[in-house]
Amino acid sequence: MTTAVVEHATKYFGTRFGRVLAVDDLSFEVGEGRVTGFLGPNGAGKTTTMRMMLGLVTPTSGSTAIDGRPYHHLASPLRQVGAVLEASGFHPGRSAAEHLGVVVEAAGLAAPRVGEVLELVGLADAAGRKVRGFSMGMRQRLALATALLGQPRLLMLDEPANGLDPEGMRWLRALLRTFADQGGSVLISSHVLAEVAQVADEVVIIVQGRLVAQTSLSALTDRAGLKVRVRTPQAEALRDALAGGGIHAELAGPDVVVATGASLEQVGPLAFAAQVVIYEMGAERSNLEEVFLQLTGEAVAPGPGGGGGGEPRS
Repeated sequence: MTTAVVEHATKYFGTRFGRVLAVDDLSFEVGEGRVTGFLGPNGAGKTTTMRMMLGLVTPTSGSTAIDGRPYHHLASPLRQVGAVLEASGFHPGRSAAEHLGVVVEAAGLAAPRVGEVLELVGLADAAGRKVRGFSMGMRQRLALATALLGQPRLLMLDEPANGLDPEGMRWLRALLRTFADQGGSVLISSHVLAEVAQVADEVVIIVQGRLVAQTSLSALTDRAGLKVRVRTPQAEALRDALAGGGIHAELAGPDVVVATGASLEQVGPLAFAAQVVIYEMGAERSNLEEVFLQLTGEAVAPGPGGGGGGEPRS
């Protein structure tokens, strides 16, 4: 079942200099139980697309739907969609708990949900602190807590890792992975492939508002020829264990194994299961990034009315 659909959506923004094309005949789907990475360079049209999906911007043509309906026709939006487009919509004089309490009351949700989401995003100890004293990372967590209040089945997150430290990014990936594994759906936008590649099941890549690829991450990885290089005193044992797991691997030296078409998340568990000692392990992601850059570099020149001005695209 598809959770969200963008169908032939086009958006122009008018300025005194003419019309600016932000999204160009864009179509893609977000399925259940999956993390979909929404990728593209800065200015590609990602934010504008997500705003159309949330009813904040009206498409010039085409349509968007969530569970078969436009966002403004949803019976209980907060219970169906949780969205984070920016982490700045907070009253600085309110505490985290007060902010969430206002949303709960306005949406008719259960009051205990405030404590539950604060615990979930790691802000339970900061519940009484004023938002004005929050770091960017804490604001991101509070924004995500707000999105989770209604226990939605779809999360739409625009650059949610901004302001997070490495531990926070790892926590975010784990939360999104668990959310999807439990049947939820995630659309997460970013202009950084490596950030999304660690959690996404599939990717939608756009350039200048146009779709250039919608594919599984594994297919993109295969196209890139991603490799994982491992240094171990048990090179032959690791090679055999990887082969048993369906991963092609070769010896690149007496203590080096190179696995092709695989990720760290695939190689690590197989090495652990085989009780192989690992000295070093790293993904050679340059090829994967080159594929992304190749795709996003194939930008189609703007049509009539394209050019500067208008609402920034991201």
